[in-house]
Amino acid sequence: MESKVSLAAVGAFVLVLTASGIGGLLWLGSGRLSHKPMNTYVASFSDSVAGLSPRAPVKLRGVDVGTVEAIALDPDDPGRVRVLLALEKGTPVKEDTYATIETQGLTGIAYVELGGGSPAAAALRGGAGESLPVIPTRPSTLRRLDAAATSLLGNFDRVASGFNETLDPDTRQALRSSAANLARVLETLARRSRDIDDATAAAAVMLKNGARASAALPATVERLGRSADALERMGKEFAQVGVSARAAFEEARGTIGLIGNGVERFDTEVVPDVQRLVADLRETSASLGRVGAELERDPSAAVLGRAQPPPGPGE
Repeated sequence: MESKVSLAAVGAFVLVLTASGIGGLLWLGSGRLSHKPMNTYVASFSDSVAGLSPRAPVKLRGVDVGTVEAIALDPDDPGRVRVLLALEKGTPVKEDTYATIETQGLTGIAYVELGGGSPAAAALRGGAGESLPVIPTRPSTLRRLDAAATSLLGNFDRVASGFNETLDPDTRQALRSSAANLARVLETLARRSRDIDDATAAAAVMLKNGARASAALPATVERLGRSADALERMGKEFAQVGVSARAAFEEARGTIGLIGNGVERFDTEVVPDVQRLVADLRETSASLGRVGAELERDPSAAVLGRAQPPPGPGE
């Protein structure tokens, strides 16, 4: 009988000790042992807070700064959810601080993340009609991704619809013809690959020759420069010759003028005498011609003189 009483006492002691341990752990987990002073804020979310529960952590740039105290619908606006946040005193909550609901890793445990809070901003205070300071909220990352994915799918659906409307039977037939033509072009290019290689080699040779010609271009330009200088000197010499020729031409004009005066006197004085002399020479030549004719008929006339004509009748 005594052994049974001892076992019951031991069992009761163990149960009490276990309950005390669990209670102590819960108390320690609540953070009340530290007795840190807390400030209460309100965050009003328009998105769903599914996965967020009381005692969920509140983080500022990844550092735990408080917990979620309570979650309830906003009595003034049932479309929003009011979340009470207990933050450690001294947490820098500024007027530009905002709250979002994020999930931790792959476990999907939701928590409240605080962002913003520039050093130059003033500390957040309670507004008119609000007993507690209200932290503005923003859509969560999953919410933004969902909105972006929805918009992307809508755009893709519109593009697909437009693409289907564009690809009518005539367009598809034209695309098939274009693909067939492209295949024939590629086949032709494949058959003419040797010609293309030869043309490429010829182009390489031409480029090489062009490079050599470019290398010889400075010397050619220099020779052209010397030729231009020589032409310039020649032009100057021709100019000098032209000046000399002009002077000679002026002298020749003077000489021609003198000759013209002499010719004029020759025409007026010498030519008439020459004309009379020529007339006399013509008469003399005619006389000599007649004498020669008579001598040819009668050579003795040169010694005996001209024969007397025969006497006429009755002489």
